[in-house]
Amino acid sequence: MSAIYIAGIAVFSVFAQWLAWVFKVPAILFLLLIGLLLGPITGQLSPDDLLGDLLFPVVSLSVAVILFEGALTLHFRELKGIGKIVRNLCSVGMFATFVIIALSSYFILDLDWRVAAVLGAVLVVTGPTVIAPMLNAMRPTKDIDRVLRWEGIVIDPIGALFAVLVFEAVSFVGQGEVLSHTLIALFSTLGVGISVGVVAGWLTSALIRKEWLPYELHKFGILALVLFSFTVSNHLAHESGLLAVTIFGIWLANQDDLEIDSVLEFKEDLSMILISSLFILLAARLKLEDLMLLGVETFIFLAIVLFIARPICIALSTYNTDLPFKSRVLLSWIAPRGIVAAAVGSVFALSMVESQIPDANKLVPLIFTVIIVTVVLQSLTASPLAKLLGVKQPSPSTLLIIGANHVARAIAKGLKEQNIDVYLSDPAWENCKMARMDGLPCYYGNPQSEHAERYLPLTSLKSVLALSPNRHHNALGVQYFSHLLSEQSVYSLRSSTNHAKANKDSATFLSRQVLFGDEGNYAKLSSLIAKGGKVSATRLSEEFGWQQYLEINKEAIPLFIITDDNDDAPQIRPFVTNMKKPPEQGERIVALQPPKMSILKEPTQTKEQSGSLGEKLNS
Repeated sequence: MSAIYIAGIAVFSVFAQWLAWVFKVPAILFLLLIGLLLGPITGQLSPDDLLGDLLFPVVSLSVAVILFEGALTLHFRELKGIGKIVRNLCSVGMFATFVIIALSSYFILDLDWRVAAVLGAVLVVTGPTVIAPMLNAMRPTKDIDRVLRWEGIVIDPIGALFAVLVFEAVSFVGQGEVLSHTLIALFSTLGVGISVGVVAGWLTSALIRKEWLPYELHKFGILALVLFSFTVSNHLAHESGLLAVTIFGIWLANQDDLEIDSVLEFKEDLSMILISSLFILLAARLKLEDLMLLGVETFIFLAIVLFIARPICIALSTYNTDLPFKSRVLLSWIAPRGIVAAAVGSVFALSMVESQIPDANKLVPLIFTVIIVTVVLQSLTASPLAKLLGVKQPSPSTLLIIGANHVARAIAKGLKEQNIDVYLSDPAWENCKMARMDGLPCYYGNPQSEHAERYLPLTSLKSVLALSPNRHHNALGVQYFSHLLSEQSVYSLRSSTNHAKANKDSATFLSRQVLFGDEGNYAKLSSLIAKGGKVSATRLSEEFGWQQYLEINKEAIPLFIITDDNDDAPQIRPFVTNMKKPPEQGERIVALQPPKMSILKEPTQTKEQSGSLGEKLNS
């Protein structure tokens, strides 16, 4: 029967993630709901009976992997560029939140002071997995989006590390030991955790640099080292393992010459599996009587978390900055707690229950209550509040191009010269480097990855062009962004004429819009650009209409139609197969001109010829 339950948890985990994908909301909502339905409501799942003595090791090892993955995203060089507000949020703001929540839970909820301290430390963390879907739906102004997105990224590992330190501190206090012995035990635990993390990081770096570990074993090898470091550190010093794996991840993240992108991608996938399964298990362990016993004190505590702790945190973090007042108001409301808080808090609770600390059994129900209230309430109200305050972004105008190859770069440069916002993405570093040298913003990696959710300007995307020569990259990007935006906002380029015939009935092109007509495949564009072809723009006029343009530019490949809008950014429509609406007077045609047409000989043109050709805007 245990095998059926474990398989069922896996199936329900996928189902919860799928529901989150369909409704474009944080997955934590459906994971919570399914866990509650399987556990306290129907009684079908009892994690304690299912795993027995393995429950604590399974949860602990899972949390270790989750914290390690979060620490892999913390680059010290990025802390310098995230702005004063985000640095304050992850330092003085985080500490203020901890103090307010810890004191209120101690005095209002009458918790043991050690439980109150751990609760305050755990609830400082807001994660990007909860923030990102909320921001994509809310679409606030860039300053708000930047602050909230970076706060979630940075405070995830820092806040978790802070919670670990607080937990270790309170674990050695109040046990009847002399203060000096307590401090010695605390610092020995910190020393062991930091030392094991540094040694593991140094050893892993050496294994990869010296190629003692083959590439195909990087992912599995590092996972094994994470689990081994966690258990060894805990064996040497009680509860120091989480600190060790966090230091381990931070060490690897800040080695500039270390190629760990494949490892990070693997850890993202593994973390999703662990988080989904773990959250269902943790929610199933809750008891209805614990959740239903929400007295007046609990509601007062929640009000302090929502209306006092967060506003004070924002007030301190934005003091003496030029952030507008309305932006500060919205920031004061948005602080959903996520999966990291629940996972880390659950490990602490299990350990504190074993140590027979009073009120330790109340820790997990309180954490889940805060998670439920903040995620549900803020998800429902964030977008209306942003609209009421007038801090929503205008209509999205950024064009995301999947691929930063020479074809994509040539098209992006041509569009940029026509005042179209473009953003490129490519998993090949050389392509990204060339794009940035051309002054084009480029994301290095796969645009549909979890990492991309943190760094791509998703809230300002209007449409997506898949211009990679790799049709599989195009297929993945098209499928992902068709759901995120809409079918009408995503376009794909065929690799070649042969691939076009092969893909005619494929899922990639069957329901998606194919770019640049029958002749506009990647191979043809690449050949023209290699021969010296240029992307240029021509404005249609009453004297020089669409038919005249086609007669003169027979060898050109039309790419886009640009319509000027006096009140907003220029509107752009790509040329697609079976295009219904032709270009009109006053619109600009962006096309790839062959070499002989890409250079206009102005001195040889007569005044009448110049006028008949319309306004040429060369790239």
